[in-house]
Amino acid sequence: MSIHLTLLAAPGGDATLDPLLGDAPLGERDLRLASAARAVLSLHGQAVRAPSTRCSQTADAIGLTAAPEPVLRDLDVGTWRGRTVGEVAAADPDGFSAWLTDPDAAPHGGESVRGLCRRSADWLSSVARGSGHTVAVTEAAVVRAVLIRALAMPARTFWHLSVPPLDTVLLTWRGSYWDVRFGHGSLPEARRRLLSRPTAVRLDGGDGGDGGDGGDGGKECRQSGACAAPSWPVAQFPAPPRGAVQPQRTSPDPLRA
Repeated sequence: MSIHLTLLAAPGGDATLDPLLGDAPLGERDLRLASAARAVLSLHGQAVRAPSTRCSQTADAIGLTAAPEPVLRDLDVGTWRGRTVGEVAAADPDGFSAWLTDPDAAPHGGESVRGLCRRSADWLSSVARGSGHTVAVTEAAVVRAVLIRALAMPARTFWHLSVPPLDTVLLTWRGSYWDVRFGHGSLPEARRRLLSRPTAVRLDGGDGGDGGDGGDGGKECRQSGACAAPSWPVAQFPAPPRGAVQPQRTSPDPLRA
């Protein structure tokens, strides 16, 4: 039996779109958009959500009775929580640059991108062992991390994935790989930035392995034509001030990329 998972990113909290790092209540406009998103969700067996205020409000606005799931919590930005992206880039340009380029960096003292990817991969593995259709209202960062695992991409591509708020990502477990389809949410057509075709990645040996470290020879892309990297729009950030150190990756192992 196929196992289905629908991911929906709550508005706000995405460092590529929202200047404020950390949790915050939704504004009236976001609540209206969330309410409109209920029309795009198909029938499901259970619903879960990240424990943040914005995810709770989003689930309520959609009309979901969603259980809080701590594993779906946002990337912990430590001492940067409550500050804006611009403030952090100005105060700690080297740390900010490292955060965007090195998945193992945690200059804020919180969680690294790779740590989030592994946490999300463990949760995705538990979904694959379940049944039915689950809807998860979560953070944009968690959606990125789940996609990195499902698509067997390296963790360093994390910030290159654009996750529009309130648009759905539909994943189907086929026993050894995830089908990934990008659906439609409540945003106007002009603001949707989605892939126009489904993508599937075969994970030989099941859903085990090191989360967020995809790209080895045991994984097979199943796309139309050649196995090419998905062409998501690159996330946009304010440029760090001149003189910021650009970290260099020295490991040749693609699983550590």
